[in-house]
Amino acid sequence: MFKNKPTTNKINPDATDTLIGEGTTFEGKLKTEASIRIEGTIIGDIMSSGDVIIGENGSATSNVIARDLVLAGQLNGDVEVRGKLTICATGVLNGNIATQALVIESGGVFNGSSKMPVGKASVTPVESQKELKASS
Repeated sequence: MFKNKPTTNKINPDATDTLIGEGTTFEGKLKTEASIRIEGTIIGDIMSSGDVIIGENGSATSNVIARDLVLAGQLNGDVEVRGKLTICATGVLNGNIATQALVIESGGVFNGSSKMPVGKASVTPVESQKELKASS
């Protein structure tokens, strides 16, 4: 009579699935397949297959593993990002980072050490002056 439909609902890591709102405090380990936005407070590790966004009023005392991280609030902990880590002008990061690309806007604060894996250069080398003159 009732047939079970096959579940083909895959979670989209590009969609923000979880919001920790302002005035909310979450304690514990958070693991998600989708993206998460934090406007409140998190105490505990965060693992996301998608992006992690910490808003201006957000704060986290966490080790973070994510695809991309945008930090406009405060983060105390180590970070491992597979893509790009952006520290906005209002962002403060106290901890060590490992990332493919790093952007720190003017006014953003980063206290710690950074490691960028070799193999994927995020900067294109500039031709030397001799090479430029030779090609003219």
